[in-house]
Amino acid sequence: MTSPPPEPRRIPNFLHLLFLLGITFVVLMLGEIVLVALHPHDISDAMQDQRLQLYVNIGTYIVALAIAAAVFPLLWDRSFSSGISLNPQQARPWLILAGLALGLVSQGASSILPMPKDAPIEKIFANPGIIWVVTVFGVLVAPVFEEILFRGFLLPAIAIVVDYMRLPRPQDPGEAMSILTAWRASSDFSRPALIVSSILTSLCFALIHAPQLAFAWTAVSLLVCVSLVFCYIRIHFQSVAASTLVHISYNLSIFVTLFISTDGYRHLDKL
Repeated sequence: MTSPPPEPRRIPNFLHLLFLLGITFVVLMLGEIVLVALHPHDISDAMQDQRLQLYVNIGTYIVALAIAAAVFPLLWDRSFSSGISLNPQQARPWLILAGLALGLVSQGASSILPMPKDAPIEKIFANPGIIWVVTVFGVLVAPVFEEILFRGFLLPAIAIVVDYMRLPRPQDPGEAMSILTAWRASSDFSRPALIVSSILTSLCFALIHAPQLAFAWTAVSLLVCVSLVFCYIRIHFQSVAASTLVHISYNLSIFVTLFISTDGYRHLDKL
């Protein structure tokens, strides 16, 4: 006899988001400690070494997600993939083309709009010693972690708060409790909540990347628009896997363009 499916719950909320961020921070600090322990005589150089820091970031994302996938089911009484609405069956193959097209449109807009020169991210791309590590990180690791963080946790967390604030507040305590109980037992979001959460999530997504873009408003604004597309895909398909596939394809288009324009990464001085 199969057990009944778990009741709908308002997850992930902001506490779950903060827990994930806490896990990530602790793992990152442990990674830096290991890095220092392996380079006790040149700590400063190790901390500034882009290649080593990339390895730490890759390890941090992978380990943090592994811990989250093991811990959150205990809190949610459901699988991690169900809790974040992964829904991999909704990751349609044609979304790869959508992500590639979005990347090409974004790069076309970047060539027209005034973009910052000598942005920190360009220095990383122009480093021949780590360009392949950057490629793996940018195409595979970062999109998965970022989609789970932003579209899997942050977007629903904000939507939960918005819908809670929009609940009717009748004067009768019994009626108010009935409304609150019914809302807590459901899992749907209102359109206004999804719109607000998509905008705020995209702003946070862009601001996280802003230091790499020298805080240029044109580059940050373009990234907000790209994130809104990711949010739309996540909401439309009710699938973080779908938005992740688009995100991966989007990043892939950028690296493919870079690969072609630099003759297979052999002439990064062209950047």
